[in-house]
Amino acid sequence: MAPPTTSEQTLAETPRPERVAAYAESDSTTELNADSDTSISENGQSNARSRRKMARSKPIKEQLEGLYEDNVTAKIFRTAVNSLVDNDPPMAYPEYVLQTGPEAGKYHLREASFWTCGFFPGNIYSLIERLVKFPQAMPGGPERAALLSKLWALGASWSEPLHETAKRMDTHDMSFMIQPSMRVRWEVAQDKQALESIITAAKALYTRYNDTAGAIRSWDALTQHGVTITSLTEDFLVIIDSMCNLDLLYYAAAHTGETYLSDAATRHAKTLLQSNLRPEKDPRGKVKGPLYSTIHVVNFDPRDGSIKERRTGQGYAAESTWARGQAWGILGYAQTFRWTGDEAFLDAAQGLAEYFVFRLETSPASVEIPVEGECRTKGRYVPLWDFDAPIENEANPLRDSSAGVIAANGMLVLSQALAGLGRDEESVRWRDMAVLIIKDTLDFSLATEKAQLVFKDGEVEAADVEEGKTFEAILKNATANHNARDHKRYWDHGLVYGDYYLIEFGNRLLKMGLV
Repeated sequence: MAPPTTSEQTLAETPRPERVAAYAESDSTTELNADSDTSISENGQSNARSRRKMARSKPIKEQLEGLYEDNVTAKIFRTAVNSLVDNDPPMAYPEYVLQTGPEAGKYHLREASFWTCGFFPGNIYSLIERLVKFPQAMPGGPERAALLSKLWALGASWSEPLHETAKRMDTHDMSFMIQPSMRVRWEVAQDKQALESIITAAKALYTRYNDTAGAIRSWDALTQHGVTITSLTEDFLVIIDSMCNLDLLYYAAAHTGETYLSDAATRHAKTLLQSNLRPEKDPRGKVKGPLYSTIHVVNFDPRDGSIKERRTGQGYAAESTWARGQAWGILGYAQTFRWTGDEAFLDAAQGLAEYFVFRLETSPASVEIPVEGECRTKGRYVPLWDFDAPIENEANPLRDSSAGVIAANGMLVLSQALAGLGRDEESVRWRDMAVLIIKDTLDFSLATEKAQLVFKDGEVEAADVEEGKTFEAILKNATANHNARDHKRYWDHGLVYGDYYLIEFGNRLLKMGLV
């Protein structure tokens, strides 16, 4: 992702503890730290075990009500049409949807240069892939043909400007910006220009590789209140999110035979094992293998490769565990193992996933919200935005639903990898956990303001199910950035990449033959 942007907003600096959540090395599982609001919930662990048992008793598709419904397609279709008004070709792309205030329910568009620009076109193409490859997942007949035709046209409108984006060398977010649309264009339609843009983007990303640091530069600068890191000769910023941009390098290398691309990706992944992963301990003593939390930002000295400092861009503190950063690490290392077969990356993916689940299941009891009219709760598996941040509102703890769905995608990739190694019990465990996270996310965060497709006289439109009740994103409760030092903070909203990874999760299940 891109570095934080600037605004005129002035925020008080927050003191950063050296270690926000230090786990006691004892048999006690009653608390993490006396000064932390994030205490371990024994009740949460018990409820978690019950949920996992219940989940296995139902077919996956029945558990994930809402994942394949008309509402998902209708919302993407409507935004694709409406956001082109006075914006064709696109100069701005959908990013987030506020949940409160006068602009609630409508997508805020972000400049085309922003790192999230590739996800909305990706939403369109993920639906195209679903319609083409898995027709059983969506309605058939002439309605499907009309919808598919419209989606192809809309996808082209939203993705064509990205061919030029593929040439950029001032950002590391090339996979996020290019692959969600161009990979489907190539794999489904054999669009050679799309493949060329993927390769161009990979080579542009490679220009940011530094052999001394053994990594790819993520950000050119980090500027926050009290923080100014801008030197390109003395600073070299690398963030955990970068693990999810390596897939682009491997993919391009596989298609071109230019192994320097994949070599750089592998070197980067190995470097981050040491720089951005933080060994942890399970105070319960239940996890046999390694546990890792993540450090969001590491600043290297590009002249000798030494680490100068560790920081956070969007999390609570340098030593806290920012939930989405942890999720990027899970997905990135799982993907990297699939490309390389290096079990060090598999161990990293599992250790990151284990820690993510540990923090979900030991979050305070306030994350569980009673379901009206039922003897159950929801929300345990919709992660707090940062696992170590103080909870400001016990009645409504701040979460990041996007972190959960990204992590769930990583767990599915991990499940596939383990199945390929014949480690079936572990594979099933991560599959079940991924499904459980998405199930709880749909239960807790799926916007109740739904949309539907309307077919008439060969045309396709989208409309609110209940007139006047509009929320253009699929999910709520995401948090893009709640760091107190940052210049642009926004939280508790819909988020384009949360929706993208939700749709992708549905497609992954289809590809695995699980639904």
